[in-house]
Amino acid sequence: MFAKKKVKSAKTSSIFAFVGLSLVAAVLVAAAVTPAIAVSGLTANSTLGVFNDLPSFLEIGKFAQRSSIYAKDANGNDVLLASFYAQDRKDVDWDSINQYVKDAATSGEDPRFYEHGAIDLMGTLRAVISNLTGNDVQGGSSITQQYVKNVLVQKAEGISDPVEREKAYEAAVATNLDRKIKEMKLAIGVEQKYSKQEILNGYLNIAAFGGRVYGIEAAAEYYYGKTAKTVTIAEAASLIAMVNNPNVLRIDDPENYERNKIRRDYILQKMYENGKITADERDAAIATPIKPKLTSSTAGCQSAPFGAAYFCDYITWIIKNDPAFGATEDDRWTAFQRGGWKIHSTLNLPLQHVADMAMRAHVPSHTDNGKLGSASTSVEVGTGRILEMVQSRKYSNDPDVIKKSDAYTSVNYSTDRAYGGSSGFQVGSTYKIFTVAEWLKQGHGLGEMVDGRQKILDMSKFKNSCEGIGGGMWDTKNDGGDKGSIISVANAIRTSLNHAFFSMAMQLDLCNIRNTAEALGVHRADGEQLQSNPSSVIGTNEIAPLTMVSAMAGISNEGLYCSPVAIDSVTDADGNSIEPPKSTCSQGLTQDVSLGLIAGLKGPIQGGTATASNPNDGVAHIGKTGSTDSYVHTWMLGASRKVATVVWVGNIEGLVSLSGTQLNGTTASRVRHEIWRPIMLEADRQFKGGDWPAPDPKFLSGRTTSVPDVRGLSLADAQKLIESVNLTFVNGGTIDSNAATGQIVAMSPRAGSSVSTATIIKVYTSNGTGRAVPNFVGMTRADAEALAISNGWTVSWTVISTGQVCPPAAPPTDPGCVPLANHVVAQSKSTSDFLSPGRVITLTVQAPSP
Repeated sequence: MFAKKKVKSAKTSSIFAFVGLSLVAAVLVAAAVTPAIAVSGLTANSTLGVFNDLPSFLEIGKFAQRSSIYAKDANGNDVLLASFYAQDRKDVDWDSINQYVKDAATSGEDPRFYEHGAIDLMGTLRAVISNLTGNDVQGGSSITQQYVKNVLVQKAEGISDPVEREKAYEAAVATNLDRKIKEMKLAIGVEQKYSKQEILNGYLNIAAFGGRVYGIEAAAEYYYGKTAKTVTIAEAASLIAMVNNPNVLRIDDPENYERNKIRRDYILQKMYENGKITADERDAAIATPIKPKLTSSTAGCQSAPFGAAYFCDYITWIIKNDPAFGATEDDRWTAFQRGGWKIHSTLNLPLQHVADMAMRAHVPSHTDNGKLGSASTSVEVGTGRILEMVQSRKYSNDPDVIKKSDAYTSVNYSTDRAYGGSSGFQVGSTYKIFTVAEWLKQGHGLGEMVDGRQKILDMSKFKNSCEGIGGGMWDTKNDGGDKGSIISVANAIRTSLNHAFFSMAMQLDLCNIRNTAEALGVHRADGEQLQSNPSSVIGTNEIAPLTMVSAMAGISNEGLYCSPVAIDSVTDADGNSIEPPKSTCSQGLTQDVSLGLIAGLKGPIQGGTATASNPNDGVAHIGKTGSTDSYVHTWMLGASRKVATVVWVGNIEGLVSLSGTQLNGTTASRVRHEIWRPIMLEADRQFKGGDWPAPDPKFLSGRTTSVPDVRGLSLADAQKLIESVNLTFVNGGTIDSNAATGQIVAMSPRAGSSVSTATIIKVYTSNGTGRAVPNFVGMTRADAEALAISNGWTVSWTVISTGQVCPPAAPPTDPGCVPLANHVVAQSKSTSDFLSPGRVITLTVQAPSP
């Protein structure tokens, strides 16, 4: 859009310009009658041979028209979200323009329009003489000449390259003889091709009416809230008055009212003189005050209803970025702003409305307790179509507005930086779904046990084939300081126990976890490579909500990921289709793995961390919550079989803990559930959705393994062997043994047992001082005590009644077995045990007969 340049007064123009025009005057007379002959004469004249090099034909082409974005309402009707334009214009045909407008144009700008040819010689000469003699400044150009000039300006403004655009514009408006002669010749060519009616119709559709308003239809809408067909005589004349000098005669500025009225009344008088209106009509119109009814066009995304401004903004970034709309960003944006496109979006207005209400009810646009915000978006499973996109802050792309209040922003928190978004937010435990997916891919099951106990992690025990692994010990916690336990993977998903996922990741390749996430379309919002370090397992990558919800939709779609799309169709001003970018679908997870993952993701929403989000409406759902350290960011990510939805609530800037903060009366860490639930209730109402097929039982069970025999090994070697088969090593301490000190002499469960993975295996080492326990049974009390004392043991005696015990030395079939009084009949330690000096051994003796 260019500022209109002031034309130099003829008083300061060179006399040469007048002489130059005079030289062609005679020829122009002929041109008015017989243009072809006149042009031939001109080109033969050596003085005016410049005509030889001038084009004689002007391709009118298409002029800039507003492009619009639409969404469907509940009844399937198109609802305008926003319009965009370099120039606010709506082309209309001849019959859609009031006759008063046509008469005002010819009476005010070119009274002899229907009588002369392309050039009004009398008017031109009169204007030159008037200007050079110091009388009123007059233009002298016919409507056809003005039309040619406007077309050239439009063509210049349609050039995407800024340097070439400026060059072409300067050539179109230059105030010199060469430009005027070129304009005249092109006007002759236009009149040879088009009728007077077509020229006037085109002129009214292209004329500037101030600012970005072009064409009579847009002008009537903007200044009077009417169509070009329904304006009154006074309004028609007032609109045409602006054409003479739009910047000083436009009536959206009250300071221009008087100037506009003077020009309007002049046009009304000319209309009367030309027999277009009666004296009474003239007088009534002149008596009418200048009183516009300004009706702003729905220009830009800020006008989009139901909080759809950010979705609208996302579409504009798609247009800027996608080669489907042009070779360069300048080409694409120019085509969009000037092409009269009708873009039919994927937005579901009823769902958008519910999402917007839920967002507004729970998260204010401005927060006093830090810079907090929220965003939500939903996509259709299987198509990638974005159904809703809302956020807490109000939309504005005006830097002054944003500077004055942090309730406004132009940053779309749902999308990547390259699409008008932020650099993303840490996704917390929602990222754990990719560890589970890789776990199942590697043949593990949800029933397997993993070690979720809080502990210091040895970083060297992780594997990363992409980047390698480094670092020492890592002291990291479970949420809330939970000490954790040995837990099944299914329960780990339900409770989101951090260390359980670290235990799983240690049995996997961190690189493969990243690859699994990428197969479901996951990427960082800042465009950098996804991190695959150990901390990434619990969601330290900064990712946009739209990316995460699209991945969840892929999981719900039994592993078939479909990239998100916002546009269903595009047509240009002529109704021709422009192919928009399509969703690309790929199998991110095999169907069997995805069904196993879906089974696991039912846990959180049915009785885990996501229970508060459960709609409980009879539709099956899956879900996973996420939170970062100190609840700086919180997430709810879930889906039905038909729609996936994500809600993020967190810090736009800063590190305020949401667990101790209130948003509109609700604990901020819980707000995600209060937004997600009503959105999914509406999605379920519209799209329904059943349950997913049952997974292969192998994904529900757990692996078992055989306990290795580590007796005779050192603790370090034993731990390495036990953990190599995914069992949990625990040092049970020392026991009495005569083996070398520190050597493992016992274990539980016993070697060779078949146990679930992660089962605790306790091992016991020798203290090196143990002595073998002898067989005391059958010995007299005195002999037994002497033997125990000689080994350094203390005896604890137990006496039993006669007939209760038969010494083991007696034949078990001997019916006459009679226990011997004062003899040992039992001992607390077996002959395979060891006792160190100072220990206590319990011996049992038979009491004497009464």
